[in-house]
Amino acid sequence: MPWNPSQYNTFKKERFAPAFDLIAQIDKKPNLKVIDLGCGTGELTAELAKLLPGSHVTGIDNSKEMLEQCPNGAQLKFENKTIENQLLSDEKWDLIFANASLQWVENHQYLFPKIISKLNPGGQLAIQMPCQKENILNGLLYDLASEEPFSSALNNYNRTSPVLTMDEYAQILFDENSHDINIYQKVYPLIARDHETLYEFISGSAAIPYMERLPDNLKDKFKTDFMLKIQKTFRKIPAIYAFKRLFIVANF
Repeated sequence: MPWNPSQYNTFKKERFAPAFDLIAQIDKKPNLKVIDLGCGTGELTAELAKLLPGSHVTGIDNSKEMLEQCPNGAQLKFENKTIENQLLSDEKWDLIFANASLQWVENHQYLFPKIISKLNPGGQLAIQMPCQKENILNGLLYDLASEEPFSSALNNYNRTSPVLTMDEYAQILFDENSHDINIYQKVYPLIARDHETLYEFISGSAAIPYMERLPDNLKDKFKTDFMLKIQKTFRKIPAIYAFKRLFIVANF
């Protein structure tokens, strides 16, 4: 999946706000072994290294384009691999951090126990994901991809978010013997001065797999039709987009 760091960082402030809220909940201990699953451009990975002195922090991502932007640092290491491939390793960690990445990995009923199994005793899990099933723009995107001519052009591809409910995650963490569980949802308002802003916000993330699969002659129409759906949904401009995020922090 070709990610564009410049496009993604157009809304850097909005995308990083929940990340820093997640980082603030991490137990600040020195000399930890840390992994950042889906590290993107590595800026947050570097923040983890600053926060946790003497720790060794590894960031992994499957996008070479994103990894090319990663910073250098004595405590930092970056690798080009998928989260699924990382979990095949026997390596274990004191802190597993995942900011806005696990929504791209399927089957969370299996995924979360697998991730937890890679924690050392006393380890911490810190995860943040967009609540895609509740966010309006994700719903509009799903509806559009189900319509013709896009459905046929996409070979009926449409992505249902794997993100579970808070109750389901609480049960998984309980079953995996977690303690001090903290799960909550928070709204991060995006104030859009025009409809194009709302389109650009989602085009740098959730819309990518659709645009990648569409033939070139339908990409402009896809954007045009998506803009029409946005305009019909957000009738007042400026508009507030209540972007919902799910936080999961737990100790083991």
